[in-house]
Amino acid sequence: MRIIVCIKQVPDTAEVKINRETNTLIREGVPSIINPFDLHALEEGIRIREKHGGTVTALTMGPAQAGEALREAVALGADDAVLLSDRAFAGADTLATAYTLAKAAEKIGFDLILCGRQAIDGDTAQVGPGMAECLAIPHVTCIRRLAVTETEKFRVERMTDDGYETLEVKGPALFTVIREINTPRLPSLRGMLRAKKMAFEPWTAATINAEAERIGLSGSPTWVVKVFNPPLPDGQGEVWQGDSAENAAKLIAVLRERQFV
Repeated sequence: MRIIVCIKQVPDTAEVKINRETNTLIREGVPSIINPFDLHALEEGIRIREKHGGTVTALTMGPAQAGEALREAVALGADDAVLLSDRAFAGADTLATAYTLAKAAEKIGFDLILCGRQAIDGDTAQVGPGMAECLAIPHVTCIRRLAVTETEKFRVERMTDDGYETLEVKGPALFTVIREINTPRLPSLRGMLRAKKMAFEPWTAATINAEAERIGLSGSPTWVVKVFNPPLPDGQGEVWQGDSAENAAKLIAVLRERQFV
């Protein structure tokens, strides 16, 4: 089975700084990690390979430094890795990113694509489903259990607002996973030695035969117009003491007065 796992390198900090001119994250000088949800996707891909055979390819898009995330993926057990890196990809929103990754997936070839539920720096959860739409394949989000059936279909259990539901999906397919699905392993010594020796030849827009008008800024119908810190509320807070029912009624009256409800 040919498995592709999409990973993203994200800032390893809660103190994110914004470039006010470009409205993008300032990544220089900030330590980076593999997006935590993507580690669970990678672990699940490796487990499926160990049980059913095949290969696991880690795929990412980003600057040259994103190659470090791919090395970590190889150290954790991925068989191969592909880095999409081209100035033409810069400024891509989720749609352009999904298209670019989908074109790379077409070139690699796959039976299954796994992604983390969302990236912790953007929290949109749009790239995985967007890839599936570009590839015209089935997709299911928020997977907490995944199994391959005897008929080579995928049986998945996904989280919903009301609980969980079980689905059977014919491949090729794409799934996004949540933390409940597994516990990621630590890198092995053999994996680390293998990763250290690997060299990544970046794939460009020409490599994946991407349409220029669908990548980077040109292919991004959404963009950040302004970034700002939300204003702090004026005045001091109030402390009400006494009967809970009376305080609750008073709170509702204040919220209605201020048109919050």
